Amino acid sequence: MNDTGTSAATAVPAAARARGARTTATGRMAALARAELTLFVRTRSTLVSAVFVPLALPFSVQSVTDRMKTADAGLTTGLIVLPAAVGFSLLFAVYSTLVGVFVARREQLVLKRLRTGEARDAEILAGAAVPAVVTGLVQSLLLAAACTALLDLPAPHAPQLAVAGLLLGLVLAVALAAVTSAFTRTAESAQVTAIPLVLASMMGSGVMVPLELLPDGVARFCALLPLTPVITLVRGGWTGQLSGAEALRALALALAWTAAAGFAVRRWFRWDPRR
Repeated sequence: MNDTGTSAATAVPAAARARGARTTATGRMAALARAELTLFVRTRSTLVSAVFVPLALPFSVQSVTDRMKTADAGLTTGLIVLPAAVGFSLLFAVYSTLVGVFVARREQLVLKRLRTGEARDAEILAGAAVPAVVTGLVQSLLLAAACTALLDLPAPHAPQLAVAGLLLGLVLAVALAAVTSAFTRTAESAQVTAIPLVLASMMGSGVMVPLELLPDGVARFCALLPLTPVITLVRGGWTGQLSGAEALRALALALAWTAAAGFAVRRWFRWDPRR
């Protein structure tokens, strides 16, 4: 573990630091992202949870939809599986993965050492998040293409809503992971502390069961969950059933959750080990 921490901490070229040369924000983030990518592909458990789990879970959703009264809500199997696939990518490839990454780098003193250099706090967090975010983005695009081809989905009626939902979901997942890491003591316990949000999102944000199929009172409550507006925008982008007011409400709620998570990161994120 110490070797891993050392390799991540030395991501920024040592020669440039020794010369006192100034680097750009993009260069610093790219160096951190390259180091994190190296650690990402070397960790077998991370690869399984970030790459293979999100690709396998949509098949379970497809089997469940056969027992749902989807026609009453104007939905097809594809319109349920596709947003679910995006949700799984956000929850596992990005959120759950980054909770473990942030905690591991903190406990290895990597974050503390990086703060002594030129990189700003936002650059450190963004650089560490790049491999997971790219993984989630590529997965979402591949799964969307696969669902469109295999489940006879038409082209999205409002692609701008689907794109906005996906991008907001990626940013929100990173911010929520940073918040969760503040309350996680060890890298081993990261899998446990990520479970509440993962389960709540899977069951209540329209990932496994669309809100249209839930009782009205339950649906109104679930509509306020962090990932719900993201799934709403992605599904609405394909169905075209979102009115202008509904789309604006979903966008506003997603932005509000992102802003709240950003505030929580600035307030509670921990850079020093919890001992």
